[in-house]
Amino acid sequence: MSQLTELSATKSFGGWLKRYKHHSNALQCDMIFAVYLPPQAETQKVPLLWWLSGLTCTDENFMQKAGAQRIAAELGIAIICPDTSPRGLDLPGEHDSYDFGSGAGFYVNATQEPWKSHYQMYDYVTKELPELAMENLPLNGREAISGHSMGGHGALVLALRQPDRYTSVSAFAPITNPSNCPWGQKAFSGYLGPEHNTWAQYDACELIAAGASKQELFVDQGETDNFKTEQLKPEQLQAACKAAGHPLVYRNHAGYDHSYFFIASFIEDHLRYHARHLGVEKT
Repeated sequence: MSQLTELSATKSFGGWLKRYKHHSNALQCDMIFAVYLPPQAETQKVPLLWWLSGLTCTDENFMQKAGAQRIAAELGIAIICPDTSPRGLDLPGEHDSYDFGSGAGFYVNATQEPWKSHYQMYDYVTKELPELAMENLPLNGREAISGHSMGGHGALVLALRQPDRYTSVSAFAPITNPSNCPWGQKAFSGYLGPEHNTWAQYDACELIAAGASKQELFVDQGETDNFKTEQLKPEQLQAACKAAGHPLVYRNHAGYDHSYFFIASFIEDHLRYHARHLGVEKT
């Protein structure tokens, strides 16, 4: 098991925001992730919320912009933010666009060259990083998951594919039907090739239609999000859930866009939602 190197530690609301570096065998490169450990973690093991970020983000965006630490400290929940793709590889074309390659791993296991040797993000966020975190951090084994945009897609897919793993799942403005939007089609074609049966295992709407899970989904969407119609397609998620009888809590927020101002406005609702499912009592 790879060892962690602490890069920084910052006190926040009685807990600690830390950044760690480690070598990833799944991605074949060095990776950085961030973790917020609430004050309760000083004396006991705590439950964990995974946060998966969107296109162009690193481990730092959510931790610096979402304002989650105050409520996480109150509830006694740790938060881990992985990076959004492998780093430092300089593969051909990897940095040519914001929506493919660097910063755009889409939480899939790539099968196509030159990506398949490194872009194994599904395995990284479901196997390697959780094992590393459990071995090195004061976590009690109970996990919830959330994310934004591309990370919202990742959160929904991970929860749908592993319905007994995460106590709860939520998403902000997720890419709900990547097989049928430009961002998803570009990423899936490049990472997974042309076979749409392979795409379906990373598409929330397809997984819901296949009956992969009956776990409730909690989704917030900004009404004035510029990406809503072309890329996110929340109506496809609503239709898939209705057709399959899949429980969905969907909230549309007038005036809100795709930014971290939107996330910061409603992150407390999501943290309290996950706290209920994680069985956390207020301190």
